[in-house]
Formats: sequence, C-alpha cells, structure tokens
Amino acid sequence: MIQIPRGTQDILPKDSYKWQYIEDTLKNVCEKYNYQEIRTPIFESTDLFVRAVGDTTDIVNKEMYTFKDKGDRSMTLRPEGTAPVVRSYIENKMYGDPNQPIKVFYNQPMFRYERQQKGRYRQFVQFGVEAIGVEDPLIDVEILSMLMAFYESFGLKDLELHINSIGDFDSRKEYQKALQEHFRPKIDEFCDDCQSRIDTNPMRILDCKTDKNHPLMSTAPKITDYLNDESIEYYEKVKSQLDKIGIKYVEDPSLVRGLDYYTHTAFELMSTADGFGSITTLAGGGRYNGLVEMLDGPAETGIGFALSIERLLLAIEAESIEIENPHTLDLYVVTMGEESRDYASVLLSQLRQKGITADMDYKARGMRAQMRDADRKNAAYTIVIGDNELEEGKVNVKNMSTGEEVAYSFENLEEAIQ
Repeated sequence: MIQIPRGTQDILPKDSYKWQYIEDTLKNVCEKYNYQEIRTPIFESTDLFVRAVGDTTDIVNKEMYTFKDKGDRSMTLRPEGTAPVVRSYIENKMYGDPNQPIKVFYNQPMFRYERQQKGRYRQFVQFGVEAIGVEDPLIDVEILSMLMAFYESFGLKDLELHINSIGDFDSRKEYQKALQEHFRPKIDEFCDDCQSRIDTNPMRILDCKTDKNHPLMSTAPKITDYLNDESIEYYEKVKSQLDKIGIKYVEDPSLVRGLDYYTHTAFELMSTADGFGSITTLAGGGRYNGLVEMLDGPAETGIGFALSIERLLLAIEAESIEIENPHTLDLYVVTMGEESRDYASVLLSQLRQKGITADMDYKARGMRAQMRDADRKNAAYTIVIGDNELEEGKVNVKNMSTGEEVAYSFENLEEAIQ
C-alpha cells in the first residue's frame, strides 16, 4: 500500500477547520498592522538559500530538498520564507515603491529534511512577516507587538518573549573573535559540525544540540559585552519602547540566532505551558541589515519573523483552548422513493443558490438511517419528502434541537429556513 511520505501529514476534514480559523485570524491581525500578502514559488534556485541562509548552516548542509530540473539547474524546495521574499523584493524593484517600508506576510509550506518529532515535520506550514526598507527601533517594536498579538488573539497566556541584540556587523565581528578564542583550545571535544564552524561562523556553535551541555557553553562570552555604542543605543530604544506599550520580555544574552544575515534585534517566543514539550520555541526572528545587499540588492534593511502553524496548534492544545467548528448544515432532506430523490436534487440546487447549506442522502438508505445521518451532520432542520409531500406541495420542517415541526409549502421553504 502506498503511504504518506515520512515527516508529512494529512490534514483531514475533521481538523481542517482549525487551520482555516488560525490562518484567518493571523491574516486579520496583519491587516490591522497594514501588512499585505506575498506569495513566492514553492521552489527557487539553490544558490538563493546557499547565499542567504549560509553554507555553514544545518538548513543548507543537511536539510534542503534539492534537485536538478530538466535544464540541469539546481533547484530547492524552499526551506524558509525570508530569502524568497527578499529575492522578490529585489527582482520586482519594490525598493522603488514610494510606500516604505514594504510590509508583507506569507503563509506557505516549507520543506526541511529533518528528524520528525512532535510538532516538527519535513513539510510544515510557516506564517511569516517581513518589513523591508527601514532601519528604525520603532519598526522592530511593531514587529514584536504583532508577534505577541498573533498568539494573544487565540487566548494564549503561557508565553515568554526572549530578546537580545546581536549588534551591528562591527560588534558581531568582535564577538566572533571572542568566541573563537574561547572555544578553540578545546574544539576537538566538540562535534564535527562545531569544529568546522569555529572558523566560518562560531556563533552557530552556540546553537549546537549535540554539545549543548559542554562546560564551555555555559561560560561562553555574551554578545552584549561586545556591543558598540551605536548598537547599545539601538537596543535600549527597542526595550524602552516595549516597556511603554506594555510588552513584557526577558533579556536573553545567549540568544544569537545563528543565521548569517541577522543583526541588531533578535528574538524568540516560548511556550511555558505545562506539557507542551521539551522544545518550547513557538516563533523566532530578527533584524537583517545585510541580506538585501548579499543578494545583489540595494543597501536596504529588514526585520521579520516566522512561526509554525503546527506548533501554534500544539500551544493551543496545551492551554486547553477549544476551536469551535464553524461549519453548520442548515437543512437535511430526507427522501422516500426515487421520485422524491429526483425532486430533492433540484430543490437542493435552488436552496444552495440562495445561500442555504443543505444536503441529502445519496445511498438510498431508509428513513431512520437518513435521520441518524442528519443528526451526525448537525443539521439544524430536516424535511421529509415522500409521495404525499410531492402531491400536496408542502413539507414539515423539523427543528432538530427542539423537535418542533411546522408545515410549509415548497414555495415558502427558503423563507422558512432563512
């Protein structure tokens, strides 16, 4: 039997309404902040991710789904959303738009070949936002405000926002030197990945899951000790404004967001709900002041974040928040005989055109079985059409919650249901 690929999932009709509710809610928040949707291709040139994400990252080295197309070009199913958005920003010359910054959101499947675990899949849906074209602490605060608004709009309370500053490129360069000096004497005790990163991107060592308990991890230098005056001023403005608008946060000097393009503000949102699991991160992001130039664009800056819909669902479940199924069936038509089935088919077509959700039995089952089916489908009303009803031109409309029945002519049935 052909089965679903490992690391993927079917979202069945009994659950799809939850996804629709979540996506609609997130989009409504974006509208309040004046962010508009962008849609990029599901695959891009492999070089885009190698250059943007960094050739020292696990995403590029281990997790990408890469293939050759018929033109012998290397293509990759997108593993993340920021690089494609920036590519589109450059290619479509959005930097020339008088409305700056360019504020967009996306809601798209991503692909990473990683070990499947609770809330993590090889195909997952990422909802993200990007604001490109302005370097201002206030836009950083807007992004953080939107992140919190996303989760609070579902009633989630067990949340903890962690923030840090990676500083500008000069600060980051000095910090990387300090990390190299710290780790190099005992780098042979670390995994192969860390040993290769000591010269290329030592900040990635701090993200290592294999060596996270090594004694040198807890004594590693903190980025905040290497911030220059400009970076400190930027960071203090972000924190001051967060305080003014009442957003609580935890300063986390160990939070570095190791992707090559991050600068200044970095952040992650954690779930503190009991039973959520060992991996508590719900969303993460930060400012990227060199990414646009890295991809041959102008000297523009940006900031954004991304969240996993799958992990958001886990957080909602962990806090015992119910999402009601909005789907309702206004009318179920019970039929008795072939002539009544033919008539019901026409009647349903007419009612649906008037905006009434209606259904009938298509398996020619008995009356009791049809009534049970109507009950399972949570029909608000039912009618029974048989020879007598067809002859008299009227039916009894039954309220399924009260059991009350009222007779109506077929001509007045739409009005009755409305």
